Amino acid sequence: MRKIRLRITRSVVPNLLTLGNLFSGYTAIIYLTNNNIKAAAAFVLLAGIFDMLDGITARLINAASELGAELDSLCDAVSFGVVPSFMLYKVFFYQLGEFGILLSSFPALGGVLRLARFNILLSTFEDKLYYRGMPIPSAAITIISYIIFHHFDTNLSDQLRYIIPYILTIAVPLLMVSNIKFDNLPRPTKRSFQERPFVFVLFIIAFIAILLSKGHLIFPFMIFYIIASSIRHFINWIKVNSIPIDEFDENIEDE
Repeated sequence: MRKIRLRITRSVVPNLLTLGNLFSGYTAIIYLTNNNIKAAAAFVLLAGIFDMLDGITARLINAASELGAELDSLCDAVSFGVVPSFMLYKVFFYQLGEFGILLSSFPALGGVLRLARFNILLSTFEDKLYYRGMPIPSAAITIISYIIFHHFDTNLSDQLRYIIPYILTIAVPLLMVSNIKFDNLPRPTKRSFQERPFVFVLFIIAFIAILLSKGHLIFPFMIFYIIASSIRHFINWIKVNSIPIDEFDENIEDE
């Protein structure tokens, strides 16, 4: 009788961490069905930790692979796409019936498109300084931080409480599938500080401020992240598409 041998490679470790991401997302869905929004948000945070650890581990033990990249995207689609969409539905869009189901699905749909494009364009497993389009974990953090820390805040006016979910549901998916360049999180290394000292210091300040505010400043910082990235993209677009002054003068002389 022929023995079957299972081949265990180094990629097992980061892949197990990636599956931890998926399990956390699945658990968050279970809690959402029981209307436990805070517990669901906690498991999305845990999914984010697993998502960060699997990449770091894969690079440390030199176990990055195409399988790991595909697995990571599939798990991200659930934890950072389906869960935020479902949370939007449970908290707000359930009031609109079937139309609410359609609207609340936009972050999940946009996230899956963003992940598919990312995988097609993936050419190296090294850390990138920038991402094309808003990363799906950042999109999830934006939506969930608003829901947890601001949507139920009595200081928020009823008008804003009604408008903001619509804005997030439309804007976040568009940002994910856009061509806007978003900064990757700086790594705690000397090289990362030398490459982008301003971003590194800004991230440290944001991290400390978020801890001191017990999470309430996450959403404002995510809005700043979106606005700053969009302004930079717009400025770069103007530079690329503007006509040089000397070329403009030559055209006038020819006429």
